[in-house]
Amino acid sequence: MDELIDIVDEFGKYTGKTCLKSEAHKHGYFHPTIHVWLYTKEQQILLQKRASTKKVFPGLWDISVAGHIAAGENVKIAALREVKEEIGFSLHPENLYKIGTRKHMITHPNGVIDNEFHHVFIAELTSPICDLTLQKEEVDELKLFPLETLKRTKNLENILLPRFHDYYCFVYDEIIKSF
Repeated sequence: MDELIDIVDEFGKYTGKTCLKSEAHKHGYFHPTIHVWLYTKEQQILLQKRASTKKVFPGLWDISVAGHIAAGENVKIAALREVKEEIGFSLHPENLYKIGTRKHMITHPNGVIDNEFHHVFIAELTSPICDLTLQKEEVDELKLFPLETLKRTKNLENILLPRFHDYYCFVYDEIIKSF
C-alpha cells in the first residue's frame, strides 16, 4: 500500500515535508519506520516470514512486525497499529518498550532505496501463536524460534540475514535485560 509518510533528514529530524512511500523509496528520502520484536517468557522470539509478494526480502524470516509510520502519526501509536494490522495482536501502550532508534541505509537490487530510521521496540507476546491473524499482503507465516537465534553467527535455514547480525545481538541483549 502506498501511504503518505513524513520525510526526515539524515539525522532523523522531521523536515515538515511528506511524500508517498513509493517516492521515498525511489529517491532515497529518509523516513521513520517501526520495528517491534515480540518475545515469550520461555525465551522465544516471534519471527514472521515475509510475504512472497514483498518488494524487498520476499519470503525471508524477519522482525516480528515492521512498518512505516504514517505522516503525522505518533511513533508508539504506529507500532501498536502495525502489530494489530500485521498479526492481529493487541498490545497495551505500557507493555511496549522502546529500546532505540537505528539508522538504516540499503539499496536493493530492484532499485528500492531504504533510507530509514527504525524506531525499535520490544514487547512480550502474551497470546498463543495460533490466536494471531496474519495480514496476507505482509506475512506468509509466523513461528517461534529460540531467542538465541538472534545471536547465532551462522544462520540456519536462512532464518535471518547475516549482514544485520550486530542489530540482532543488540535486540537480544535488550530482551534478556527484560527478564
